[in-house]
Amino acid sequence: MSDLIVGDDGLARCAWSAGAPEYRAYHDEEWGTPLRGDDALFERVSLEAFQSGLSWITILRKRPGFRAAFAGFHLETVAAFGPADVERLLADAGIVRNRSKIEATLHNARVALELPGGLSALLWSYAPPPGRRRPASRADVPATSEASVAMAKALKKRGLRFVGPTTAYALMQATGMVDDHLAGCHVAVRPL
Repeated sequence: MSDLIVGDDGLARCAWSAGAPEYRAYHDEEWGTPLRGDDALFERVSLEAFQSGLSWITILRKRPGFRAAFAGFHLETVAAFGPADVERLLADAGIVRNRSKIEATLHNARVALELPGGLSALLWSYAPPPGRRRPASRADVPATSEASVAMAKALKKRGLRFVGPTTAYALMQATGMVDDHLAGCHVAVRPL
């Protein structure tokens, strides 16, 4: 049971959700919950890319700033951003100010707009079929999977940046393509 914690509300949760209220809310309300829609998934692809090399809590705490700076991650708006927007974003303390990641986000928006069928359809086409066994411990939760390797390869082939297999797997977890809530977690009530 060390991979689960019991909160002050008496509910068992995956242990990673302890330590910050943002983690707990994210765990309970978002992580592992199916998410669809091009703009919504573009936001998650972008945030996962910005998280690379950083703690996820940094991204969660800056998410309102990201949403404001990137026009709610509306694909068409972000795709139209230009050099002045890159400079504006580099000066915005409300986000992670990394030129490569900012430029990749703008580039990825442009690429996503050109995807036949859209970003959501492409990403969800790599979701594994339902029915897999729920992980019993953190040791059962991989950092990558065959599906995330294939997704990353497909995204890179289409020109997206900052989308390696580990980032792709984190995206799959965040958007409910895989549900890695541990057995015994109060959120682990959905069938796999």
